[in-house]
Amino acid sequence: MANVDVVEFEFTGERYALDIALAREIVEMVPITPVPRAPPHIAGIINLRGEITTVLNLSTILGIPEGERREHQKIIILVAEAAGGSNVGIIVDDVLAVMQVSEDEVEKMDESLARDAYVKGIIKVTDRTAEDEAIKNLIIWVDMAKVLEQINGHGA
Repeated sequence: MANVDVVEFEFTGERYALDIALAREIVEMVPITPVPRAPPHIAGIINLRGEITTVLNLSTILGIPEGERREHQKIIILVAEAAGGSNVGIIVDDVLAVMQVSEDEVEKMDESLARDAYVKGIIKVTDRTAEDEAIKNLIIWVDMAKVLEQINGHGA
C-alpha cells in the first residue's frame, strides 16, 4: 500500500487535508489587503517577504458557509507550480498536523461527486479518547490541484 503525506487543517469546525507536496509553507495570519472588484473567492493580497501573494477564501470556493474569524487562523502558502507560477495561499482556521495516510485509510469518492465536489477522498482516522475508546473521524481530502485548475481556468 502506498502512503501519502497530507497537511490536516481545520475549517469551520471540520477537518480537511491537502497534499503536502502542494504546501510550500504555513504562515501566521497577517492583514490582508482587499483587491477592488476581485471575485468573491479572492480574500485579497499580502506581502510575504517581498512577494505579492494572492490569498484565496477557501469557504467561498468550496461553498461552505464562512464561520467567524478564529484566533489561530493561518495561511497555507501553496507551491507556485501548483498555481500556474503564481504565489497563492489559502486561509484556514488552524493547521492541525502533518500526517502520513495509507491508501486503505482513504475512501475514494463516487466518480460524479469527485468531479463536482473538489474532493479526492475521505480519510478515515482513529483517534483515542481519554477512556482509550477508538473514535473514527473523517477528514475531507480536498483536491487542491483541481480547485486551482478551475480558478485559473476562470481568470483568477
